[in-house]
Amino acid sequence: MGGLGYLYAQRGQGGQGGGMTNLDGEFVPTPADADEETEFVFARLAYRPDASARWGPGAWMIDAPKAERHFLQGVRRLTSIHARSMEQFLRATDAELFDYPWLYVVEPGQWSLSDEEAATLREYLLRGGTMITDDFHGTIEWAYFLRGLRKIFPERPVVEIDGHDAVFHTLYDIDERFQVPGVQMLYSGQPYEQDGVEPHWRGVYDDKGRLMVIINFNMDLGDAWEHADLPEYPEKFTAVAYRFGINYIVYAMTH
Repeated sequence: MGGLGYLYAQRGQGGQGGGMTNLDGEFVPTPADADEETEFVFARLAYRPDASARWGPGAWMIDAPKAERHFLQGVRRLTSIHARSMEQFLRATDAELFDYPWLYVVEPGQWSLSDEEAATLREYLLRGGTMITDDFHGTIEWAYFLRGLRKIFPERPVVEIDGHDAVFHTLYDIDERFQVPGVQMLYSGQPYEQDGVEPHWRGVYDDKGRLMVIINFNMDLGDAWEHADLPEYPEKFTAVAYRFGINYIVYAMTH
């Protein structure tokens, strides 16, 4: 069974005692309030990866669902945002995509978008949606990511986000930005992957100056969320990853 079908099958066991199995084979129980109606839901894009994707068909669900569930508990504790404690997985072609104004994409250096998916994402973003990309690294993955992004927005430039941009100053003033490494740092001894030495915060803006696409390149916020309870993973990376994520949510809900 492909990655999307497998994960939907696993999470079909709703209610008390239900749950899903992540890519590492760990069973993650369903939160008791998984069906709560809230003002914010963490939506993750399910996509078909390129044939050369290093993580295979499961590329889009790296770190799921622990990354979301750890992070969402932080959102609930640290803000007044009424956030659902369980994530939502969506294909670009799902009709309900437009019900979720915040869309997270992991490992976009491996995505492969059809013309229909690209056109739908373009409409979604132009109509007010915000897409956050994370956990891709180096020259090769940037090229694959850009190929997909160019299908969505062939005419719009990708630019470095200025440190004074509102996205860094919605709830938290993030004046010091540094690379957020994946958990691989604990055994590789280096904070970067492949040739992705320098972190970048890049974006695509609409005609009114609103960020439609927030690009976290050469970093791994998802790992910092997922491993927030891992003693070996440095707290400073988890702390700033939470601040970035919360700012992105507030930005998306107010712009």
